[in-house]
Amino acid sequence: ALAKELQNPVADLITLPLENKLDVGPKNKLQYTLNVQPVWPFDLGGDWLLVSRTVLPFVYKEATTSEDRDLNGLSDTLQSFFLAPKQPIHGWIAGAGPVLRLPTASESELGNGRWGAGPTAVALRQDDAWTYGILMNHVWSFAGWGDESVNATYLQPFLSYSTESLMTYGLGSETTYDWTDSQWVVPLDVTVSRLMRIGGVPVDFALGGRSYLERPEGGPDWGVKATITFMLPK
Repeated sequence: ALAKELQNPVADLITLPLENKLDVGPKNKLQYTLNVQPVWPFDLGGDWLLVSRTVLPFVYKEATTSEDRDLNGLSDTLQSFFLAPKQPIHGWIAGAGPVLRLPTASESELGNGRWGAGPTAVALRQDDAWTYGILMNHVWSFAGWGDESVNATYLQPFLSYSTESLMTYGLGSETTYDWTDSQWVVPLDVTVSRLMRIGGVPVDFALGGRSYLERPEGGPDWGVKATITFMLPK
């Protein structure tokens, strides 16, 4: 049951996922990203939760030309809030709310220098061992010092199967569409994870590979992803 709950983005669980992504681009240049993604649900009383989901990215990016330099630091932060019923509605688990983009980048090349906001939503079903659904958002920039505006859609479809041995096999994507540049980025992710206890604390270990079906010129060709998710007591 706990392994299945981990597949639900608006579950009543306090979690701390540490997502490590390594993307490989042209000339075998690397980009490493550590996404610190705390999830904290707040009980509003009655039948409702308010779920806070934060994505705080730390990035290392190798220079692609002799005129560039390596980059290392904090990128822009994404903060989402989902108002979600505690019980499924006709078998569907759902949540919706606002998403905020915060210009926290430590270097201008690692962010847009723009404040952004928009809507976010998630819908999923959990039938027996299967979990499937989609998380999405759209962000428009409205203020800031950067020259490049933000107008982007994010789509995260996911499908997973959890076994009685606490293994979970997943297939998904983290697709984005940049409306300003009319550009898709479409990675395909295949993952396997294992839930276990360390010192009495449930911890999920996940490992996966990524292939880019669509990307901008000079973008990554493939990558790997390793995630450690700690479940914290309420």
